[in-house]
Amino acid sequence: MRLGLALGYWGRGPDPRHLELAREAERLGYDSVWTAESWGSDAFTPLTWIAAHTSRIRLGTAIAQMAARSPTTTAMHTLTLDHLSGGRMMLGLGLSGPQVVEGWYGRPFPRSPLTATREYVDVVRQVLRREGPVETEGRFHAHPYRGEDATGLGKPLKPITHPLRADLPILLGAEGPKNIAQTTRIADGWLPLYWSPTRTDAYEASLTDLPEDFVIAPMARVTVCDDVAEGLLPVKAMLGFYIGGMGHAKRNFHADLMARMGYADEARRVQELFLAGRREEAVLAVPDAFADEISLVGPRGRIAERLELWRKGPVTDLLVLAPDPHTLRVLAELNS
Repeated sequence: MRLGLALGYWGRGPDPRHLELAREAERLGYDSVWTAESWGSDAFTPLTWIAAHTSRIRLGTAIAQMAARSPTTTAMHTLTLDHLSGGRMMLGLGLSGPQVVEGWYGRPFPRSPLTATREYVDVVRQVLRREGPVETEGRFHAHPYRGEDATGLGKPLKPITHPLRADLPILLGAEGPKNIAQTTRIADGWLPLYWSPTRTDAYEASLTDLPEDFVIAPMARVTVCDDVAEGLLPVKAMLGFYIGGMGHAKRNFHADLMARMGYADEARRVQELFLAGRREEAVLAVPDAFADEISLVGPRGRIAERLELWRKGPVTDLLVLAPDPHTLRVLAELNS
């Protein structure tokens, strides 16, 4: 199981520790470093900054939001950074949800998410392969555009810049069972939002007949500490925000996922509290058991014991949300 460093997205401003953590991860032999975006900082710019200050560690977006860019724009970002980094780029993509897509990007959330994802990935791959002009008659992505308001002057084009790698890895941040199953057919890897090594049956039906070298790379917060309950508080805060605030009461993919993992009543309660403005109560309502099984928190010995569960399953890469260099070093030692 390879290790990656997940830096997430910025909060109020850039985190001055991120570059230090990325360079330390590279020094410790971590395989990859990943950035994200929500509705603030973007995923590609910080990754480019990290690329300029590292030399070996692979670079990934976990995730870049599809609604933020047309698929050709995303492919341009990707092939550019792949060249500048010497072939270290990996593209992680995700749809996000209606709240963000329509509220932030001002675009309609696709009524057929699987089709929209499939078309998006197809266009990106066409650009990276550069076998000919990009052409597709997709329902959501058409190249050239031929809508009612089109001029009719659109011309099929292929990238001026020759991509460095036609087979650059594309990973998807899928959550629903059908979306995960499709991911195994159209992508090179899957970026699970939550992963419990004791509940792999929650994904079993979607992960049949995996292609060779298919990547499964979940994120997990890792904290070396003496007090497990205290160490779990940041995990619970993250879960409270995602389950309660990252979606509508009637359509929240994160809450649905928590429910499928055996915590339906708890997910509903977290949502109710968060949407009622009782955010601290929502965080405290997240079960310690759920926060614990999707993270690695506690003394070194406890983390070592629980890490073995992750290593025995189908996970190929563990993307570590780590708050400090010491935690990165401990995990590198335990995983060696």
